[in-house]
Amino acid sequence: MEVRESTVKLCLPEGSSGLLVKNLYLSCDPYMRIRMTKVDVPGNVDPFRPGSNLESGHPNFKKGDLLWGKTAWEEYSLITAPETCFKIADTDVPLSYYTGLLGIPGLTAYSGFFEVCSPKKGETVFISAASGAVGQIVGQFAKSFGCYVVGSDGSREMVDLLKNKFGFDDAFNYKEELDLDAALKRCFPEGIDIYFEIFGGKMLDAVLLNMKLHGRIAVCGLISQYNLEQPEGVHNLTNLILKRVRMEGFLVFDFYHLYPKFLEMVLPQIKEGKIVDQCWKTGRFVALRE
Repeated sequence: MEVRESTVKLCLPEGSSGLLVKNLYLSCDPYMRIRMTKVDVPGNVDPFRPGSNLESGHPNFKKGDLLWGKTAWEEYSLITAPETCFKIADTDVPLSYYTGLLGIPGLTAYSGFFEVCSPKKGETVFISAASGAVGQIVGQFAKSFGCYVVGSDGSREMVDLLKNKFGFDDAFNYKEELDLDAALKRCFPEGIDIYFEIFGGKMLDAVLLNMKLHGRIAVCGLISQYNLEQPEGVHNLTNLILKRVRMEGFLVFDFYHLYPKFLEMVLPQIKEGKIVDQCWKTGRFVALRE
């Protein structure tokens, strides 16, 4: 193999309605693991990132616009479907927020909680994998809406974060609980109205035993199952029938049309300090960990 270096001129093809974008941030999210499976045709796993528009053939975008959308793991991208991108109009918040709180994780949390779960003030809400990019935002939305919120995670550090930074009413480390059913009954003596499912497996089984009548479950992810050769089965599904629980899976792409409404709600809360971002460390991208 011989490595050659050269200078390449970047420009849109003549007559193109696409965009030439310089990527400013890249995010590595849990959903990408689902796409890292054996397939017949090789492909790539696209991150969602903020970027700066260098050249535009689309009437809705001009040179210099900041935007975010789906691209590849690269410094510059040619976007052939600009309609899947969102223009960044508000620059009063850190640009990195558009990889999380104001990007796909935030819109996922908003659509899953408000659209799929249809919450009512005063209801009880449980979130698994709650310190992750989506879970932490769901918890804050639920608290600001007037719900009682409990989260679970896999370390004492994350449990402390949930309670002291994100304002959860309670949280527990599932790795320290010998009986998940007992842990949930301790946190929800009268049962769970809403479960935001991110973890799956034994946690889902325990939750099904503790759902209230007419409860709702939004299935956003199943991270405990992604690396298993044989995913775990669920044994307590009868409770969906007996308790008339509605369990619904969803993808954020079905709710793209709600992005303006989402921003209208969340931007004022960010500026007032009612919704906070995890503020993960950022730096120059070199490579992903193996």
